[in-house]
Amino acid sequence: MAKKKSVGGTPATVALERAGIAFEVRTYAHDPSAASYGLEAAEALGVEPPRVFKTLLVDTERGLAVGIIPVDAHLDLKAIASALGVKKAGMADPAAAERTTGYVVGGISPIGQKKPLPTVLDESAEGFATILVSGGRRGFDVELAPADLRSVTGGTCATIARRG
Repeated sequence: MAKKKSVGGTPATVALERAGIAFEVRTYAHDPSAASYGLEAAEALGVEPPRVFKTLLVDTERGLAVGIIPVDAHLDLKAIASALGVKKAGMADPAAAERTTGYVVGGISPIGQKKPLPTVLDESAEGFATILVSGGRRGFDVELAPADLRSVTGGTCATIARRG
C-alpha cells in the first residue's frame, strides 16, 4: 500500500504522514440518519464489518483510554479494564471524549488525538493485513496495517471485543 498524501487532511493523516506510515484514505458520503456510523462505513466502502474498527473511549480511575474494536462487536468493559491494568472501566461521556480527542463522536480517530491516551486494539485486527479506522471525520476512514496503528498510537493488543 502506497503512502498517500492527505486529501482534506486531518490530525490523523498528518500524524500518519509525520510518522512515515503507509495508509490509504477511504471516503464515502456519510448519511446523518445512519443508525451505526461503523456499519455504515463498512457497507459504503464495500468492506466486511470485522475489518472496519470503531474507536471508543472509556473512563477509568486513571482517566480516559481508547478501545478499538470491530464495528460489528461490542466493547467488553471488564476485558479492557484488565488490559489497561485498572479495576473497572465505563463508557466515557461523549462530550468529554470530543473535548479530549479533538474529534466529534462518529468521527473519533484513534490517531492524532489532542492528548495521547492509553490505547488497546482488539486482537482480531491481527488477522488482517489492513484494517480501517476513522480518519477524523464522519465519512473519512484510513486503511493501514494493524501493527502501524499500534505503533502510531503507542497501543497494545488484547481481546476486548465480544460478539452478540
